[in-house]
Amino acid sequence: MPIATVNPATGETLKTFEELTPDGIERCLAAADAAFRGYRTTTFADRARLLERAAGLLEADQEDIARTMTTEMGKPLTAARAEAAKCVKAMRWYAANAERLLADEHPPEAEVRDAGATHARVHYRPLGPVLAVMPWNFPLWQVVRFAAPALMAGNVGLLKHASNVPQTALYLEDLFRRAGYPEGVFQTLLVGSRAVEGILRDDRVAAATLTGSEPAGRSVAAIAGDEIKKTVLELGGSDPFVVMPSADVDKAAQVAVTARAQNNGQSCIAAKRFIVHTDVYDAFAERFTAGMEALTVGDPMEETTDVGPLASEAGRDGLAELVDDAVRQGATVLCGGRRPERRDPRGWFYEPTVLAGITPAMRIHQEETFGPVATLYRVADIDEAVKVANDTYFGLSSNVWTRDDADVQRFVRDLEAGGVYVNGMTASHPALPFGGVKRSGYGRELSGHGIKEFCNATTVWQAS
Repeated sequence: MPIATVNPATGETLKTFEELTPDGIERCLAAADAAFRGYRTTTFADRARLLERAAGLLEADQEDIARTMTTEMGKPLTAARAEAAKCVKAMRWYAANAERLLADEHPPEAEVRDAGATHARVHYRPLGPVLAVMPWNFPLWQVVRFAAPALMAGNVGLLKHASNVPQTALYLEDLFRRAGYPEGVFQTLLVGSRAVEGILRDDRVAAATLTGSEPAGRSVAAIAGDEIKKTVLELGGSDPFVVMPSADVDKAAQVAVTARAQNNGQSCIAAKRFIVHTDVYDAFAERFTAGMEALTVGDPMEETTDVGPLASEAGRDGLAELVDDAVRQGATVLCGGRRPERRDPRGWFYEPTVLAGITPAMRIHQEETFGPVATLYRVADIDEAVKVANDTYFGLSSNVWTRDDADVQRFVRDLEAGGVYVNGMTASHPALPFGGVKRSGYGRELSGHGIKEFCNATTVWQAS
C-alpha cells in the first residue's frame, strides 16, 4: 500500500510520500538508541514539563490537526476536534500522575525481614525504544495513549503509523520536537508493513505495541515472541450491547446509536451486536432503528454531518459484502443496507444499517463489522444473553443496560471481555485500564496498568 493521503470523501489522492530507505531506518534506530541513554535519566518533573508543553501546542493546533485527520480518514470534523481534545486531556493526566503511578512499592516490613533483607522495594525502570504500530481510525488518540505514558516512564518511541494517515504521523513527530523533547525521543518512520519485522528484530528495539487487525497482531506477536520481546496488542472487537427488561429503553436506544455510529462505525470498541431481552426487544428495535435512520451521512467537513465515508474503498466493499451475505441468508434489513444515493457519486460512503434475524451461519455473526452496521438479537433470558454475548472470537469490551443489581453481578462475572460498562457506552479514559481478552489481544493501555507495561519492575533487595 502506498504511503499517501487519499481523501475518502472523494477518492482523490492529495499527497504521496517516499518510504524511508534502509539507511534512513538505520539513522532513526541509532537516534532512538542514543536518545534513550540520556532521556532515561531525566526526572519526572523534566518529563512532565515536556509533556505539558506538547499538550499546550496540541490544544493550539486543534483545528488544523482535526482537519488533517478528517481529510486523511474521513471522520466527521466534530469528532476529529473531540479526538484532539481527548489527547490533550490524556497528556495532562499522565504529566500529573506518572510519578505517583510509578512510585517505588514497599512490601510490609515483616515480609522484608522474612526475605532476609533489611530493606526491599520494587522500582520501575524504562525498557528502551518501543515500536508502536498504529491504525488509522483514531490516528491521533491511538498514538498519544501509547506515547504519553511511555515517554513519562522514560522510554522513547518509534511510530510506524498506518500508510493512509502520513500527515497525522508526521505531525506527531513535529509536535514532540516543538515541545522540546531531545532529538530521537519520538520519531515517525514512514515505512510499509514489510519493514516492521526488520525493525522489531533490531536489538535496539526493546518492545512493541500494536493496535490493529488480528493478522497484524499475530505477525507482530510471532516476531516479538521469537525475539523474546514484550508486546501489548489491542486488536479487533465485536462488543455486545445487552438490554435487559429493567433498562431505561429510551436512553439505551439513544446511546446505542452513538455507540454504533461513532467514528463512522470504525472503532474496535464500538458496540456492534445488540442483544435485547424479548420483553423490550420491539420497543428498543423501533427506537434504535429510528435513531440510526435519522443520522446525516455526508461531507465530513460539514458541521451537521453525523457519518462520513469509510476510510477506504476496500473497507466499504468488505462491509457491503457482510451485509449482502446476511441478507441472502435471511436477515431482515430494518434500515440502510446499501450505499447512499448522493448527487456526488464519489467517496466511500455506506448507510447506517440495522439488521435483524441474525444466525450463526452468517459471516456477520462472527466477523467484525467496521462501519455503521448493527446486528440485532432477540433473547429470552439472561442465560441466553450471556451465551450470545460470548459467542464471538473477540473480547474487547461490553455494554450492559439494566437496573437490577443481580443482573450486573452476573454480567461482570460471566461476560468474556476486558471491560463491562453498565448503563453507558464503552469509552477509553486515561485513569482506567483498557484492553481485551481472547482474539482482542492482551496487555493493557492507559492508567497505572498501561504505564507499567513497558517498565522493568526491578526488585531491590538490601541487607545491612
